[in-house]
Amino acid sequence: MEVVRAPRLESPSGLELVLYSPRIPQNVGAIGRLCATTSTPMHVIRPITFPLDDRALRRSAMDYWDHVHLTLHDGFRAFRDAMPERRIWLFSTRGQRLHWDTEFQLGDVLLFGNEAHGVPENIHAELGPERVVRLPQGNPHTRSLNLAMAAAVALFEAMRRVQAAGS
Repeated sequence: MEVVRAPRLESPSGLELVLYSPRIPQNVGAIGRLCATTSTPMHVIRPITFPLDDRALRRSAMDYWDHVHLTLHDGFRAFRDAMPERRIWLFSTRGQRLHWDTEFQLGDVLLFGNEAHGVPENIHAELGPERVVRLPQGNPHTRSLNLAMAAAVALFEAMRRVQAAGS
């Protein structure tokens, strides 16, 4: 595990966002910006196919990239070992549970697969179907949202749920 960016800030929701082997630097930059603005720690599970100083990543993150608390993990097992007690919600088009039917709690982790293949089947199996969440889609002719858009929708709904539960 390696922290490569800004110091950890207090996350109001206690949520953390994880990207599994992302492939598109612009998505990572946009999600980094999302995490910076919400004080949400961001994790990236290697391998990744581009350097973290990639020009496209930096452009989409704008000047927020230096404010992202980013932790890199060498594979899913290393990530799990670093966060053994945390509840993980895997966002996938294969999920049966909708995000607005999910009881997010303080300290939950939101996991997103890569743009091309999601996460491997063994991770789906390890987490179990009860931890797989999907965002609703009304058009059967589309596959999914862009990764950065999906992360934003999921994070803000989870934050809303956590804050409502704490009120």
